[in-house]
Amino acid sequence: MSTPRVLWSPSDDARSATALGRFADECERRSGRRFAEYGDLWRWSTSDGLEECWAAVWDRFEVVSATPYEAVLDSRSMPGARWFPGARLNYAEHICRMAAERPDAVALVGVSQSRQRVELTWIDLVDQVRLARAGLARLGVGRGDRVAAYLPNVPETIVAFLAASSLGAIWTSCAPEFGVQAVLDRFRQVEPTVLLAVDGYRYGRRDVSRVDELAAIREGLPSVAATVHVPYLPGTPPPSDVVAWHELLADDPAPLEFEHVVPEHPLYVLYSSGTTGLPKPIVHGHGGILLEHLKTIGLHADMTADDVFFWFTTTGWMMWNYLVSGLLLGARVVTFDGDPNHAGPSTLWQLAADEQVTWFGGGAPYYSACQRAGLRPSSEFDLSRIRAIGSTGAPLPAEAFAWIYEHVSNDALLSPISGGTDVCSAFVGGSPLTPVWEGEIPCSYLGAAVAAFDENGQPVVGGQGELVITQPMPSMPVGFWGDDDGSRYRASYFEHFPGVWRHGDWITITERGSCVISGRSDATLNRGGVRVGTAEIYRVVEGVDGVVDSLVVHLEGDGADDPGELVLFVTLADGVDLDDDMTATIRTTVRSGLSPRHVPDRVHQVRAVPTTLSGKKLELPVKKVLLGVDPGEAASRGALKDPAAFDEIVELARRLRST
Repeated sequence: MSTPRVLWSPSDDARSATALGRFADECERRSGRRFAEYGDLWRWSTSDGLEECWAAVWDRFEVVSATPYEAVLDSRSMPGARWFPGARLNYAEHICRMAAERPDAVALVGVSQSRQRVELTWIDLVDQVRLARAGLARLGVGRGDRVAAYLPNVPETIVAFLAASSLGAIWTSCAPEFGVQAVLDRFRQVEPTVLLAVDGYRYGRRDVSRVDELAAIREGLPSVAATVHVPYLPGTPPPSDVVAWHELLADDPAPLEFEHVVPEHPLYVLYSSGTTGLPKPIVHGHGGILLEHLKTIGLHADMTADDVFFWFTTTGWMMWNYLVSGLLLGARVVTFDGDPNHAGPSTLWQLAADEQVTWFGGGAPYYSACQRAGLRPSSEFDLSRIRAIGSTGAPLPAEAFAWIYEHVSNDALLSPISGGTDVCSAFVGGSPLTPVWEGEIPCSYLGAAVAAFDENGQPVVGGQGELVITQPMPSMPVGFWGDDDGSRYRASYFEHFPGVWRHGDWITITERGSCVISGRSDATLNRGGVRVGTAEIYRVVEGVDGVVDSLVVHLEGDGADDPGELVLFVTLADGVDLDDDMTATIRTTVRSGLSPRHVPDRVHQVRAVPTTLSGKKLELPVKKVLLGVDPGEAASRGALKDPAAFDEIVELARRLRST
C-alpha cells in the first residue's frame, strides 16, 4: 500500500506529556524492555507482556478491590479466560470516588430538546446515585436482579445505571425510539425486575408520545414488579400505578455503599442490532469493562479530569456506555437527546462550542454528511478547545479525514475507532503517540492482539483479511444471557478459527501498524475472485456529485462462470434524479475508482437507505428480501431507524419479482 499523507503527528514531548507515553515508561521499568516506538509497546502488550500490561493498567488507575487478585489471567484460552480471579470490585465505585477530589466541579451536563439544560456537580451526582440506590433497594432490587431502562440519553439514566451497578444489579437499556417489539425482544430475554421509562420525547419540532408503547411494554414484561416514571415530555400525564422519579429519590439516610463482586459479575447486558431474529444479549462484567475503558479512554484517548467529553449517541448503542465511562477519569460528560439537525446541520458543532467540548465524538456518517453539506464549523463557531475527535459506527472515508482537519480542527487528534457491542470498546483507533495517516486507523490498541487472517488462518500484512483477535481481552463478553452451555457464544466468534476471536470485519493492516476496515466480512462483494468490502463501494459511489447515501448487495451466482448480480441503491440530493446520465456516471466512477468487476448491474433510487437505530446499513436484510425471504423474517421493524425506508425496498423487490 502506498503511504498516505500524514494529517497529524505527535508532539515532540508526547512521551512525557501524555498518559500513554508515561504508561510506556512505566512498562519499560516493569519489564526491563525498551519501547522506542508505540509499535514496540503494542507487540509486547499482546505477546509475552499481555498479563504484565494489564497489571500495569490496574496499578496505573489504582483499581479498588476489596480483596487482592490471585493472578492477572488464569489462562489464555478462548473462550473461557478469567481475568483477575480473586478480586472483588464494583464499577460504580470507581466513578463515584471522583467526587472526593472535586466535589463542586461539574460532572454531568444534559442538553435536550425536551427540556432545559441540566447540570450536576460531582457531589450532586453522587448524592443522587445514593438516593436512587436506596430507592431501588426499597423496590426489592438486589444483587443479580435486572434493571431495564426505556430512557433517553439524559443524566437521570446515568444516575439510575450507577445506582443499579452499586447494588450488583444488572443494567440493560433501550432508547425510546425503539418500537415495542424491539424492546420486548431484548428485555424479555433478561426478565427485568424494575423498568425505568419516560412518557415521550421531543425530536426536532415534533412531540413523540410513548404512553401507548410503554403500556404495551409493561404488559409484555410480566417479570417487572415496579415501573419508575421519569417525567420528560411536557404536558403528558404519567401512567397509572408507577413510582415517580422524585419518589425513587426520596430523602433516605442510607449511605452509598458498593456491592463488591467478582470481575465477571454482570455489569450490563447489551444487544446486537437484532435486524434478524432475536438480538444477542451480550453480558459484560464489572472488571472487564472497568479495565478496558480505563485503558482505552484513560490511555489512548488521553482523557483527564480537565476534559469535557461528548459523543452523539442514544442509550441503545454501546457508545452510551463508553461515554459514561468518561466519568471514570473525572471528565465532565455532556449528554444530548434530540435531533442532531434540529437547528440545522451545525447543531452539534454549536453544542460543542457552547459547552466548550474538548473531546468530540460522532458516527462516521455524520462527518461525511457534514462534508457533503459544505459545512465549515471552525469558521462558524469557536471550536478551539476541541483537542480530540472520535469517529465510529462505519469506516471513515479519507475525504472526511481531510474535511475534519481543514474545517473542524487542524491540530486535534483524530481517533477513528472500530470495535463493537461485542466488547463494548475498540480494538483499533487513535493514539497520542502515533501519526494520523489520511484514510487509516492509526494503530491497534494495547492488549488487543489484532491480526488479519486469510482463509487458511494465516496472518497477512498489506492485504485484506478477516479481523481476528488472537489473545483474550478483559472485555470479551462474560457470555450471552441464557446461553448456559456457551454454544451460542462459541458459534458467534470462535467456530471459524478455533481458539481465535473472529470479529466479522475485513481489515488490512499496513506495515506501519495502521489499518483500514473495509466493511463486514459477511457482506463481502466477491466478483470474479476479486474481494472488496462494502465500505470501499460506498467511498467511491458517495464521492459522486449528487449521491447522498448508498447501499449495495451482491446476489451470488450459481458457479464460477456466474459472477452473480450487484445491486446498488442510492439516495440522491434534492433536485437530482437517477437518469441515464447519473447511472452512467456512477458506473464509470466505480469502474475507474474501484474495479470493472464491481460495476453495479442494477442501480435503484430510494428515498432513504434503511439502517438500524445506531446507523448501520441493512446490507444482509436487504439481500435476503431481494432473494425472496419474507420481510418479517429478514428484519425486525422495531430495530430500524426508518422502517418506511426498508418498506420501499421490500416493495421494489416485490415489483421486480413480478416482472
